[in-house]
Order: sequence, then structure tokens, then C-alpha cells
Amino acid sequence: MTDLVYGIGINDRSKPARFDSTRMTKEYAFWKRMLERCGCEKRKTEFPTYRTCAVSENFKHYSYFYDWCQSQIGFSSDGWHLDKDLLIKGNKLYSEDSCLFLPPKVNTLILNCKAHRGKLPVGVCLEKSSGKFTSHCQYEGRGKKIGRYSTPQAAFEAYKTFKESYIKQVAEQYKSQIDSRAYKALLEYEVNIND
Repeated sequence: MTDLVYGIGINDRSKPARFDSTRMTKEYAFWKRMLERCGCEKRKTEFPTYRTCAVSENFKHYSYFYDWCQSQIGFSSDGWHLDKDLLIKGNKLYSEDSCLFLPPKVNTLILNCKAHRGKLPVGVCLEKSSGKFTSHCQYEGRGKKIGRYSTPQAAFEAYKTFKESYIKQVAEQYKSQIDSRAYKALLEYEVNIND
């Protein structure tokens, strides 16, 4: 019987998963991290967003995942991330239909940090000193204050307009490098108040 990786993955590839005794192949490193997010209880406790994540039956097999990686745009690029939720917003299943590789700037562009922001809409904070609502957005790796508003709704609308414009700008910047499905998803991406 084969030992399961994180209780769910089957290493059924005949070639070794490591270059040497200390370094994993790139394919195996991506596969193992994906399985950890979905099968490791400690990881799910530390990062609640992974609590309900799962892996497709095909992706549970390392040989399938390995072959899938070879045909993916961006896989051979250094530092790119395996993404599961750009193509299907809110997706929790790692699969060949939902996953692709993205540069870090694109992958982190759609993070919402819902677990850390409280009850206000995405992009909105209460400025205690003035009682006004401010909208903020990560822009070019730094926090950018968009403005100060009387209501959370107005602050959110300003955030939404700015963020959607910025997402399209980044899509154009990476158009020639990313999968066409990712480019299309970025152009069509809508920021919702409950994100």
C-alpha cells in the first residue's frame, strides 16, 4: 500500500520527487504545498481560508499533477504561484479546470483578507479620529489611501472603482505572459461588497 501525502495525495510517479536529498522537484513542491493546504489540520487552523479547500481526484495523483504542470503557461517561470480562485471566484477546489500559474503580483491582486478586516466592506476602514470611513488599496506593493467618506458604502464604491481599474492595468501589464484565461478573468473581475 502506498503512503499517502497529507492523508490525500498518492505519489505514483516512478521518477524521484527530489533532485537530491534536500531539494524537491518544482512539480513535487507545488503538489506537496497544495496537499498541505487541503490535508493538514494544523495548516487549516493557522490559515482558516483553507479550512474547506479540497483537491480533485486527478490532482491527488502526483503523476497526473506532474504531467499537467508541463503544459501550463507560467509553470517554468521562477517564483510564480499555483492559483485556484481567479478563474472561479471563491473556488475551494484545486483541479485542472480551476488552477493555473500566476506571477506573485497578479496572484496577490485579488486577495481580500476577509478574516482580518472585521465587518466593514472590503477596502474600507473607520478612521476613529474623524469618524469618517477611508478606502485603502494595495497599489504597486504599497498601501494607497483612496479617500475619506461619510459612509462605508461611499468608501466601498471608491475602492471598487479604483481596484477594478488597477486590476485591468495589471492585466494589460502581464497580458503576454499569463494564460489567456487569466487575462480574461482579470478584465472581467468585479469587486463585490461582500468579498
